[in-house]
Amino acid sequence: MERMPLDAVALIAVAGLFAIVSGVNDGGALLATGLKLPTVRPATGILTLVVLVALVPLLSHQVAVTFVTRLATFDGPGSKIAMTVAVISALAVVTWLSSRGRPTSLTLAIVGGLTGAGVGWGLPVSPGSVALVLAFGVAAPIAGGLLAWVLIRALVAITTARGLSSWHWAAFLLQTVAYAANDGQKMLAVFMIALGFAGAPLPYTTLVAVLFGIGALYGLPKAGRTLSREIIVSRPAHGVAAELAAGTSVIACAAVGMPVSMTQAIAGGLIGAGVAVGSGRVRWYAAVKIVAAWLFTLPAAALLAGVAAFVLKGLRG
Repeated sequence: MERMPLDAVALIAVAGLFAIVSGVNDGGALLATGLKLPTVRPATGILTLVVLVALVPLLSHQVAVTFVTRLATFDGPGSKIAMTVAVISALAVVTWLSSRGRPTSLTLAIVGGLTGAGVGWGLPVSPGSVALVLAFGVAAPIAGGLLAWVLIRALVAITTARGLSSWHWAAFLLQTVAYAANDGQKMLAVFMIALGFAGAPLPYTTLVAVLFGIGALYGLPKAGRTLSREIIVSRPAHGVAAELAAGTSVIACAAVGMPVSMTQAIAGGLIGAGVAVGSGRVRWYAAVKIVAAWLFTLPAAALLAGVAAFVLKGLRG
């Protein structure tokens, strides 16, 4: 039996870690906005996330393909090493920021890591595709904020407290489908390179989903606290409006294969909902800290991955 190359083994291990950290970073955030409503219990929410993260890519995995091929082409000699560097760099930046109380977007970090590692290793990198992904990344939270500004007014006008629970279920499902169709596919993309498969075979999407679920169980308390309490003085309707707005904007981006951050879209939605009913509800100092972390994340991950990839390639001769 032929032994698996060491670079492939390393990338598979890193891919598994990346999926778990994605659950820690993203899973809690996806549940956070609805914590003040008892409609979706955390266990039910995580199970729903796991199932949809496993199944939705079977229908559409355009975003995973964007991660793998449109930013940089990871199919040449040493591409697995370059991808490993990209993922480790993204995790390092996110971990460092989180340790300093600055939650950020793992999607931004991996986009930066992939781009930097591609440049540092000398792989084909598309500046146009990178710029397009960045443009969509900026647009998603803005769109989420604007949509939430409209939706919170409609929900307050037409919905009773009992009716809000039904809206919450619909919003949560929309948001979860959007995540699985968009930035959740960053995990699948890393496994594509690590294991050398194309498409989205069910065994691999299931593996990704289970690892994600493990991370989400661990990360729910901290990530949930950050979004549901720090950005605005939140009421249940704010969370539902933010979920509906974020899910809509992220699904729209997935339709054209553009990876964006669900956590950014949710944050934008919460701010938009807060402003709609009185800007005093928004804790602007917390919002500024989060935006500053976003602005730092991508270039930091790109620089770290670029330098590391360049040095490693030089050492390989």
